[in-house]
Amino acid sequence: MPSAPSKSHLRTPVAVIGGGPAGLMAAEVLIAAGISVDVYESMPTLGRKFLRAGLGGLNITHSELYQEFCSRYDDKQNQMQALLNDFPPEALRQWVHDLGIETFVGTSGRVFPKEMKAAPLLRAWVHRLRSSGVRFHLNHHWLGFDGDSLRFKCKEGEFSLTPGATILALGGASWPQLGSTGIWLPWLQGRGVETAPWQSANCGFDVKWSKHMQEKFAAAPLKSIALTFTDLDGASESRQGELLVKEYGVEGSLIYAFSKRLREYINVHGEATFTLDLLPGRIADRVLKEVSRPRGTRSLSRHLQGCLGNDSLKRALLYETLTGEQMADAPTLAKFIKALPVTVRSTRPVAEAISTAGGVCFNSLDDNLMIKNLPGVFIAGEMIDWEAPTGGYLLTGCFATGKRAGMGAWQWVSKEQSAHND
Repeated sequence: MPSAPSKSHLRTPVAVIGGGPAGLMAAEVLIAAGISVDVYESMPTLGRKFLRAGLGGLNITHSELYQEFCSRYDDKQNQMQALLNDFPPEALRQWVHDLGIETFVGTSGRVFPKEMKAAPLLRAWVHRLRSSGVRFHLNHHWLGFDGDSLRFKCKEGEFSLTPGATILALGGASWPQLGSTGIWLPWLQGRGVETAPWQSANCGFDVKWSKHMQEKFAAAPLKSIALTFTDLDGASESRQGELLVKEYGVEGSLIYAFSKRLREYINVHGEATFTLDLLPGRIADRVLKEVSRPRGTRSLSRHLQGCLGNDSLKRALLYETLTGEQMADAPTLAKFIKALPVTVRSTRPVAEAISTAGGVCFNSLDDNLMIKNLPGVFIAGEMIDWEAPTGGYLLTGCFATGKRAGMGAWQWVSKEQSAHND
């Protein structure tokens, strides 16, 4: 970007603000259509949250049946499926292959790159975009609107830009240190755009643990369990998996799968209680038989090892919840082993969450994700008010919204150019 004085005005066909998966996908659609694209990113490098998500193995998408996949978007299924139809999981996987990155399906049905890392994919993608003519401007901070123009700040100073179309792909409000600050929300609200407040999604929850639990079991994994929760609508669901006990409470993939319903329940009732089956592979009668055996001179903890094995965390959770009298009563103990209540009182802060709910409401957008009362301005990615559990659904949704916004901007600038020529 050339140096520019404060009041300089520049024009470019399409400006994409945000260098994450949604913004890059929009840029790819546009450059493939022959539309010049400039990508503006506030951070020194592209795709920082994308890279962070890939540290434990980049989960690109999921291989389950498409209709089941779409159901993961819950109350936003209709809106998201309309976008996913243009870029479903299989198309996304083929797109990754076209970048020279092999993928495989894990035992859980999740799809990963063969190398399990995000960096090789991002490098190949950015190289292809640069080679195609996409221009990248790093360390460029969007400051909001300046009349009909966009206001930016870079090391050379401030400048205004009046593109033919704009795609906003700035992310939500989680992991702000990686660039998704959510500070733009009031700027769009000031333009009459309907928004929903930020809320934590795919997040941990606070539990009032004892000091013993906090000190001895912080960051301890709780494996081979099943979680059951009944939501506000009275619908009950059980899932097997594992979670992580933290000093503040609980987190992990099993919790993330229920985070939306837990959060909604807390919003209404102030707290939510789910139950944990500590031995999901054993029927209740067998558990009762095992804990009813005479223990002789053995301590209760030693006695429990015969049922729970050497899992000290599971035993600690029982001691955390039950009184001494309840622990000594075999039927009561067996009952709680199969359904141990855990009460969560609040979500962890938005900044700590993997993703966020909230942002621009679909009601403010047309079918091409253009803001209805800001013609030529399109939205993509986590800026839109949708959420999904981890497992490849978040990333697939970002790609799909980016593609639709890119197609919409392409149609917009083409129409404007045709009108100008006429």
